[in-house]
Amino acid sequence: MTGFIDPTKDAFAAFKTQPQDDGPIHMLNLVRLRTRAAYPDGRVATGAEAYAAYGRESGPVFRALGGRIVWRGDFRLTLIGPAEERWDHCFIAEYPSGAAFIAMLRDPVYREAVKHRQAAVADSRLMRLRPAEGGEGFG
Repeated sequence: MTGFIDPTKDAFAAFKTQPQDDGPIHMLNLVRLRTRAAYPDGRVATGAEAYAAYGRESGPVFRALGGRIVWRGDFRLTLIGPAEERWDHCFIAEYPSGAAFIAMLRDPVYREAVKHRQAAVADSRLMRLRPAEGGEGFG
């Protein structure tokens, strides 16, 4: 089964219909890496090595646009959901706006760096969230 690696055209079009300048957005990232990276040019690397290269090369663009990681966790198990799902990276990235996220995706340095993510990732989830206040209860 092929995993989810890049947004579809429809999903990206839906993202662009959301407000883009109404304050910060959070992007929940769940990432499962390949054991061996799948570079089209055949270079040899692990998924972890390729994802680290993605982080090194895309990080300056992410930070220059005002991005930061606001939460990171180490996956332990899925309590509700498919038992076979596991995630190598779980984090929430904050962007100052939806427009900043779109600017990152369009940046030429980022577009070059994303080849490492595409080679590294076996499956992923990326969900746009609007930050809200924490509290003591659910709902």
